[in-house]
Amino acid sequence: MTQAPRDIEVLIDLMAKLPGLGPRSARRAVLHLVKKRGALLSPMADAMQTVAATARECVECGNIGTADTCAICSDPKRANGEICVVEDVADLWAMERAQVFQGRYHVLGGTLSALDAVGPDELRIPKLMSRIASDGISEVILALNATIDGQTTVHYIADQLENSGVRMTSLAQGVPIGGELDYLDDGTISAALKARKSL
Repeated sequence: MTQAPRDIEVLIDLMAKLPGLGPRSARRAVLHLVKKRGALLSPMADAMQTVAATARECVECGNIGTADTCAICSDPKRANGEICVVEDVADLWAMERAQVFQGRYHVLGGTLSALDAVGPDELRIPKLMSRIASDGISEVILALNATIDGQTTVHYIADQLENSGVRMTSLAQGVPIGGELDYLDDGTISAALKARKSL
């Protein structure tokens, strides 16, 4: 059986580590990239180098951008007292695609999980509590995925904020049980945000 050259195998192995790509899909993707190296592979390599050098996590919310503070946190119009808590950056970007939320965000970086030994300190929950206390937050929208770990995290945060006087809401209709924000269409996200309910 003919083996691919070692450097191509390394690229295939790296691609196979991406979400949604297994070894066979990665092999097909790499072969396509090599075949179209002028139109795809070289520009992609350049773009990846640029992103590796410039991408950084926002010190306030955890969004990905090219500055220490992202454009959303820097925008004074978004300081309206509402903060939307999401699991990861993909969820934040999904909410932004829907163009219905005009406040600020907080990316937790995951959800609480006893099985994976992920507690509040492994997430950005302490930073969230600090922001709520210091940023004049009047409403916390818990827009976490409707999974067991997501709902466990919602209840934990709600318990922490129970006596804070801050209004707590969560996404309502449109988000199916077991669903993830990044896979929902813009209309579903819009309907769920507009129909949020108090906890």
